[in-house]
Amino acid sequence: VQLQASGGGLVQPGGSLRLSCVHSGSTLDFNAIAWFRQAPGKERERVGCISISSSDGRTNYADSVKGRFTISRDNAKNTVYLQMNSLKVEDMAVYYCSAAIDSQCRVLSAWGQGTQVTVSS
Repeated sequence: VQLQASGGGLVQPGGSLRLSCVHSGSTLDFNAIAWFRQAPGKERERVGCISISSSDGRTNYADSVKGRFTISRDNAKNTVYLQMNSLKVEDMAVYYCSAAIDSQCRVLSAWGQGTQVTVSS
C-alpha cells in the first residue's frame, strides 16, 4: 500500500483546509485509513479514522477535533479527505495518513509522507 497526502498550507485561525490522501494498492491489504498529526516537540496524535471496507464508511475522531474535522472517502478515486474547519493555532502540525489493517485503525500497516498545516494570522 502506498499513500500520498497533500493539501497542507497556511491558513488563518478560524479558517478551513482540506487534506487529501490518495491510496494505491489492493484494498484487500487494509480496511481503514487514519489521519495523524505531529507538532514540534509533541507526541504524534491520531486525529481520526475512516473505514474503507465497510459500506457506511464509519468514522471516529479525537476529542480535540470532534465537531470541527470531518473525514470522508471517495472509494472510486481511492482518496480519503480530512476537512478541517474552525482551525486553531494548536492544530498546526504535520499531518500524515496511514493505512490500517483493522477497521478501528489500531494496527497500522503503511504511512504516507506528511503535509504541513500552518495556522497563523
